[in-house]
Order: sequence, then structure tokens, then C-alpha cells
Amino acid sequence: MNPLNFISSYNRKHTNNVAEIYTRTSNKSAYIPLYNQVASAGVASRMHIEARLSADDMLVKNPMATYFVRVKGDSMLNAGITDGAVVVVDRSLEPSIGHIVLAEVDGEFTVKYLGKQQLLPANSNCQAINFADAERIAIIGVITGSMRSFV
Repeated sequence: MNPLNFISSYNRKHTNNVAEIYTRTSNKSAYIPLYNQVASAGVASRMHIEARLSADDMLVKNPMATYFVRVKGDSMLNAGITDGAVVVVDRSLEPSIGHIVLAEVDGEFTVKYLGKQQLLPANSNCQAINFADAERIAIIGVITGSMRSFV
């Protein structure tokens, strides 16, 4: 079973739900300074504001097809996606082998790398999900970024 066959039919059936899922507002007053200098791990240096940007500018390319999903578990740990991270899902992108995707497998949602015949974790302690072992697999969208708090 190839999940790429499900993509267009899944998106057509669920297109009307995008407005319900996408509840985030774009607040242009929430722009945060971006400094034009990288932070040194050695001697401190002066920094100057290069621009002001928002998380939307960095992470969201197509607002009407983008939403956030909180991740539970550590199967994508080596891809930098940790337990509790919020991933950015873009349903408008065409998934390709090697992309990190949000997939629905037999009614459960998971974040994994898209392989040719399986969904692959980024943690050697976790197992791949073989397409042949699932009743239904649908690729919901491509993960374009993630956010996490250190505090």
C-alpha cells in the first residue's frame, strides 16, 4: 500500500476542515527583533537589529493550509523533534521520500520520515511502520518546522 495514493483524496475530503483547524491569528504587532550577528559561544560581541520578524514569517508559507500539532514521544528525537515539541504541518506541499510527514495510520496520527514502503523513525530504539502492515495510511501534510520551549 503506497500512502502517496491517499494524499489527494484525503486532502479533497478534508479541505473544508482547514478553517476549523487553522485557528491561529496573524498578529503583525508580535514581530520580534532579529539581530544581524550570530551569538558567539566565546567572547561576547555587540549585536544590532537587522530586522523584525515573526514566527509566521519563519515557519508558515501558506497560512490557509498550515496548522500546528503537538508531538508526544521520542521517535523523531534524532531529527530534533522532541516530546512536547510543536510541529508545523503544511498540507499544500507534495510529500516526497525523505520528508518528515504527519501521517494517519489506522486512525492514529504519527510524525515520521516518509520512506518508499514505510514510515521511518529518527530514533534507533523505535520501529518503522510498514505500509503493508496497516489497514489505512494517509499522509496528512509535510512537517516544515518545529518549535519547543527550553523553560
